[in-house]
Amino acid sequence: MTPAEIALLPYRPCVGVVLVNADGKVFAGQRIDAQVDAWQMPQGGIDAGETPQEAALRELWEETGVTGDLVTVEAETPDWVFYDLPHDLVPKVWKGRFRGQKQRWYLMRFLGRDDQIVIETEHPEFSRWAWLDPRDLVDRIIPFKRAVYAQVMDTFADRLA
Repeated sequence: MTPAEIALLPYRPCVGVVLVNADGKVFAGQRIDAQVDAWQMPQGGIDAGETPQEAALRELWEETGVTGDLVTVEAETPDWVFYDLPHDLVPKVWKGRFRGQKQRWYLMRFLGRDDQIVIETEHPEFSRWAWLDPRDLVDRIIPFKRAVYAQVMDTFADRLA
């Protein structure tokens, strides 16, 4: 695809979850499909008929096994946050239908125990996971998503301190 063709594509509506434990650490998982360090927080598309918050709670459960009763939703980004895929990935991801994603992010406080996090789900996204210091998180993220993660961390900084 040419850059001009990619520029005409829409953004995929998506949500992301900043899951924070009692120690102020943030959940991140190593993508199971990546051969390099490619950490991210739970995220995924919004299904037809879902509100963004409903999608965020569903994605959290699908990717971590964490159910809605184990979290408190504390905040959400006031606007959509956008990112573009690298041009070479556009034809390979989402069948070439989107140029990137527009995301609504939610900060959720984890009320459960670590043994209630189960990444061995029906369709696993992560090969391993860790609680990371919010100040170290962005550097662990796959490079083309770092600007989004920095923006999200800045948005929620007062609640992560």
